[in-house]
Amino acid sequence: MDIIAAYREAGTYRGAAEIAGTTHKTVRRVIARHEAGGAAPERAPRGRNYDGVAALVAERVEKTSGRISAKRLLPAARAAGYAGSGRNFRRLVAGQKQAWRREHHRGRRPAVWSPGEHLVIDWGAEGGLHVFCAVLAWCRFRFVRFARDERAETTLALLAECFEVLGGVPGKVLADRMGCLKGGVVANVVVPAADYVRFAGHYGFRPDFCEAADPESKGIVENLVGDAKSDLIVPQAPFGDLAAANAAAAAWCAEVNGAVHSEICAVPAERLVIERELLGPLPSLRASIGRQVTRKVDRLSCVRFASARYSVPVRLIGQSVGLRTDDGRLLVIMTGTGQVVAEHVLVAPGGASVRDEHYGSPRPATPRRAVRPRTAAEREFCALGPTAEAFITGAAAAGHTRLGPELAELNTLRAAHGEQAFAAALDRAVAFSRWRAADVRSILGAGAGVPGPKAEPGDALVLDLPVVPVRPLADYAIGGLS
Repeated sequence: MDIIAAYREAGTYRGAAEIAGTTHKTVRRVIARHEAGGAAPERAPRGRNYDGVAALVAERVEKTSGRISAKRLLPAARAAGYAGSGRNFRRLVAGQKQAWRREHHRGRRPAVWSPGEHLVIDWGAEGGLHVFCAVLAWCRFRFVRFARDERAETTLALLAECFEVLGGVPGKVLADRMGCLKGGVVANVVVPAADYVRFAGHYGFRPDFCEAADPESKGIVENLVGDAKSDLIVPQAPFGDLAAANAAAAAWCAEVNGAVHSEICAVPAERLVIERELLGPLPSLRASIGRQVTRKVDRLSCVRFASARYSVPVRLIGQSVGLRTDDGRLLVIMTGTGQVVAEHVLVAPGGASVRDEHYGSPRPATPRRAVRPRTAAEREFCALGPTAEAFITGAAAAGHTRLGPELAELNTLRAAHGEQAFAAALDRAVAFSRWRAADVRSILGAGAGVPGPKAEPGDALVLDLPVVPVRPLADYAIGGLS
């Protein structure tokens, strides 16, 4: 039955409750709402225990741009009279922060990248090892390398290597306000360092910098830094060899650049082929990065650096070249053109790094001592050519101390028997290691019918040996002897 009708009939709350099958409190609320015109009666607002400090919290949140924490603000609220729990106070601070963010949202929009326009770079560090990361924004091609520091010359050298890998130069390089590239800040405008400006002018790109404390503006490379740490540094730490670390980074980049990117749903390496046509050309000369020292190439076709010796091409003997260290390597650079003519791994003081291609041929297994005739007899004998030089060298190695006086006798034999026969006899003497003049005279006396040594080993010698009679062992017994 309707509660209002039951109340009209019974006239009391409890009587209407018994008729309608409810409680008298429900009947009272329904009758009060009906008498108020059908709307629910307004409840008196209930106060909260943090109402007295709500203005204080709102002021501090506004002053700190929503960064202050409830833990830091709670002592001030206690001093202002707040006696509630820390949990309830955290609710108040969280609500005030949400209200502040709603009023001060920047309205950030997603980035729209153009092909060949932006390269985003950043540094990361983990466990004392620094990682340089770069992303070509449109195709999402990633570049990761490791270094021992984040100095300006290291950054510029890795940026130049990145351009070499990309095969071109983008229009802008976007970086955060890293100290190695920043010369100063005037009215929130970053002034690039002088070396960075010269480097950008050499390669033909425009330096660009993010807003201060704004990692969202380069989140495309912030994610790459995190991936490099989790995939490369953490599983393989600690790195003992920087070259091995960079080899692992190059292999990892080849793997991720060959897989489908979740954001663009395409393979970055394939999109790089398209974007490369819009990149600027690489300069013909490599930029000179870092401190460079000058050295003169000595007569050994070497330069000295840090008490060690490094070889350079022999055509540079007597010229001055520039030396620069780069990531554990020594680069030898032509001072006029900037061309790298030699590259070595740094060695310890007192060591040497010598490359065979700088001298045109590999180093001989044994040192060669040239035969240089000085007397008339020596010149006459050495006129026979390599055979005479081989005879002199072999006789000296055998310790033939009478070789000098016997050269006159050998020249006499040459005149007596003719040059052709004497050369053949001398060649036979060298083959059989006979170093005296008497040996050569004997060879000439034997003539040309003697067999000569075979240059190659022949077949196995098989002979029919005679049959030897065999006696039994019993014939050698003591008792059997007569």
